[in-house]
Amino acid sequence: MMLNPISVSFKLDDGREVTIETGKLARQADGAVTVRCGNAILLATVVATTEPKPGQSFFPLTVDYQEKFASAGRIPGSFFKREGRISDYEVLISRLIDRALRPLFPENYFCEVQVIVNLISNDPEVQPDALACLAASAALAVSDIPIQEIISEVRVSRINGNFIVNPTTTQLQESDMDFIIAATEKNIMMVEGEAKECQEEDMIIAIEKAHEAIRVQVKAQEELRAKVGVTAKREVAAPYENEEIKNKVEAFAGARVLEISRAGTGKHERSGAFKTLKEELMATFDEETPEEDIALAKRVYEDLMYYTVRNMILDESRRLDGRKLDEVRPLEMETDILPSPHGSALFTRGETQSLTTATLGTKNDEMLIETAGTSEYKTFYLHYNFPPFSTGEVKPQRGPSRREVGHGNLAKRSLEMMMPKDYPYTVRVVSDILESNGSSSMATVCAGSLALMDAGVPYAKHVGGVAMGLISRADDGKWAVLTDILGDEDHLGDMDFKVTGTREGICGIQMDIKVDGLSMDVMRSALEQAKRGRLHILEAMYACIPVYREELKPHAPRIEQLIIDREFIGAVIGPGGKIIQEIQRETGAEINIEEVNNTGVVKVFSSNGESLRKAMNWIKGIVAVPEIGETYDSVVKSVMPYGAFVEFMPGKQGLLHISEVSWKRLDNLDGVLNEGDNIKIKLVGLDPKTGKFRLSRKVLMEKPEGYVEQPERPERPERSDRGDRGDRGDRKGGDRPFKQRHNAEKKAEDKTEE
Repeated sequence: MMLNPISVSFKLDDGREVTIETGKLARQADGAVTVRCGNAILLATVVATTEPKPGQSFFPLTVDYQEKFASAGRIPGSFFKREGRISDYEVLISRLIDRALRPLFPENYFCEVQVIVNLISNDPEVQPDALACLAASAALAVSDIPIQEIISEVRVSRINGNFIVNPTTTQLQESDMDFIIAATEKNIMMVEGEAKECQEEDMIIAIEKAHEAIRVQVKAQEELRAKVGVTAKREVAAPYENEEIKNKVEAFAGARVLEISRAGTGKHERSGAFKTLKEELMATFDEETPEEDIALAKRVYEDLMYYTVRNMILDESRRLDGRKLDEVRPLEMETDILPSPHGSALFTRGETQSLTTATLGTKNDEMLIETAGTSEYKTFYLHYNFPPFSTGEVKPQRGPSRREVGHGNLAKRSLEMMMPKDYPYTVRVVSDILESNGSSSMATVCAGSLALMDAGVPYAKHVGGVAMGLISRADDGKWAVLTDILGDEDHLGDMDFKVTGTREGICGIQMDIKVDGLSMDVMRSALEQAKRGRLHILEAMYACIPVYREELKPHAPRIEQLIIDREFIGAVIGPGGKIIQEIQRETGAEINIEEVNNTGVVKVFSSNGESLRKAMNWIKGIVAVPEIGETYDSVVKSVMPYGAFVEFMPGKQGLLHISEVSWKRLDNLDGVLNEGDNIKIKLVGLDPKTGKFRLSRKVLMEKPEGYVEQPERPERPERSDRGDRGDRGDRKGGDRPFKQRHNAEKKAEDKTEE
């Protein structure tokens, strides 16, 4: 079978070309395409089973994004030297694709679908996450798998005031807004990203800019599908219907569902009442009732709950827990709740609760984030944990789920917007969800901000978050935006819209839309209502802890930073790390040193103040430059017949000649100086030829009365003035004691300098 590649292309705003091709790779998949931009190439494949599993009641969609290390000419660093389980970074991109694709499939489609997107060629200047959903959608478009619409996804960033679609990696470093947005030709489907306190109207502009670019990409996919010749999709079996069963369920449960919905009870009481009513309903069917009618009755009951609650909200402005549409649940918060962590906070909003800690670490605690094309260390990271007891359930704990990774990333990128630059600590925030009834990720943001303030991190402003919902009705066009949604309202609603930020602007957004035709007017209303809810929560947070603590907790580690000249880095480290290891061993402090911008950045870390002080003084002594004329406390290291070697600064030694020890003439130093003696000396100069230190002790002593200066020893004549060669023997013999003494002094000084 001959390869028959078919392709289409379109251009980005900056002129870069993007090509979508099918028919060459992975031809046994139901759909397969490559998407190329520059040297970046992604391969997307999609396969679906032809029949659903027996009894399947939900849509089993699996999306996996993975970057092959060979795409960037690298070998994986793991022991097995091969790609393993997908990383958190890849999980986040997989979620971006999944959340955009899932609404495209028919409601009653239950066949298993697997989408795999691989980066097979890397380009350092191309961000692959901005092309991954385009590739996945194109693979579906050229298959016969039933999707209702074609979508695409782009990145929009604001750089120097200009909104740019799919910026290069270099451009992205200068952005103050960074959002991934997915949409069909007509409707926005998903938004996720971060900003440095942007305004709500800026968000609208970014979405509109993205939608313009997405329409071009959707058109390209439609063109590719036409070239391939895909004209029909697989048939989806119509759901089983029985009007008699439907009427029976509505007659038996309709009024009671509305009664339970209006009661304004708590989560467990309400879910218990709905469960009891369902059991009573199912008890009305006998054993002779066909299985399909039993399954239909359960589905009709779920639909009855869905529409009853939605209509109650729209027609009565009444919510399940009795709140107004824009009302935030009761707030309770407390900091310094745990004695041992460096910072801690408990944040409770209604029936959602987060216990969050902040831990301060060193450079050695940085987290390595490795992709096919990059490898970098992060000094701020957040982990989000969602144990089963938080919802009163029993489940095995198998490590963080994709949901936990995604929620943690939203909270992390929001809080990171306010982290101080060049903060010397590595900071880890951990959120443990103790109770959950909606918006635990937003509780994590609030609790994380409180815990960072409690830890003494110089956090300029609180960051708070609120989750919004939307209920709409196509029949009459009525809609309502809900503030601080419950878990049930999230499940029953048309939009899950999380917004984080400070008093001044938005720091993060995550939005999933489940309905068509969401207008910009609705979006503006949701953003404005979210702002009011966020400000309400922020006021309570400032009342709890208005500013970060000026002092770290007594048990929190301290870090001091010292900038040294590049030439001293080796002196601090020492041969084979000898000096730095000795400092750490003797002081108990942890020391990290690296070269940054042609300077040495030394960070000293210790939970003990005295330990920190000793290490800092030691390092300062090593890098300090001796000044002529200064007096130093020194230690005698060794005593020789001609003088004593003394250390007057860490790592700095010199010869205190016997003639400079005392105003009194000394024949030797017996009984005058001993090894280990502490004495004061003065640096009186440097030898202009050797650069060695000239030290004196006697200049710090009072000159004896009547002291007579000894005549300086005359300069030795040059060889040409010493007579003829016949005198060499006598001169040589006469000079030997002086030369032996001079050479001994020189060797000793040279050894000391080394």
